Amino acid sequence: MNQKPDLAYNCVMRTYRGVNLNTLWFLIALNVLIFIITWVRPEEVFSLFGLTPAWLPEQPWTIITSMFVHGGFAHILFNMISLYFLGSFLLRAAGERTFLAVFFLGGLVGNVFYVLLGPPFATGVGASGGIFALAGALAIIVPRVPVFIFFIPIPMPLWIAVIILLLLSFVFSGIAWQAHLGGFLLGLIAGLVFRRRGRMYYF
Repeated sequence: MNQKPDLAYNCVMRTYRGVNLNTLWFLIALNVLIFIITWVRPEEVFSLFGLTPAWLPEQPWTIITSMFVHGGFAHILFNMISLYFLGSFLLRAAGERTFLAVFFLGGLVGNVFYVLLGPPFATGVGASGGIFALAGALAIIVPRVPVFIFFIPIPMPLWIAVIILLLLSFVFSGIAWQAHLGGFLLGLIAGLVFRRRGRMYYF
């Protein structure tokens, strides 16, 4: 019987390892700064940095820049709260380089999914692809860590919370479920790679 998930869970509950969160705070600050600029000049920011699949050949940089643009206050608020909590977990579990790799690769894969599966002339923005990659990796590494999600006032295992949020992506209109799905799948693969390495995960 594989005992690694139990070991990881026990480490989470009884051990805390300090970690430098400067990289995480920098990403959050960058997103907030770009949101302020977007609030002042929305049309220019969305047209120049948002990801519109049909325009990608003319604006290839948008497959990256769209990860730092958000469409409204609720959008950036929920994304930055999720980025902080999931990002700080993964930073403690796997370190800064792995955190950055999962976040950026998840955002990139999510955007590729959006380009391939999304409406060609709808502009997509947001860090959700990278955030779902963090969630997918953690759902494999520490699936039973108790967490809260915004609208349910009771704790639940992390893997259940991630599945609920992913399924909600398919329910509500205006959400780029393609990016969420792509990031999540990348995160699952990353989590499986970490677990096969037999690493110890301390929080």
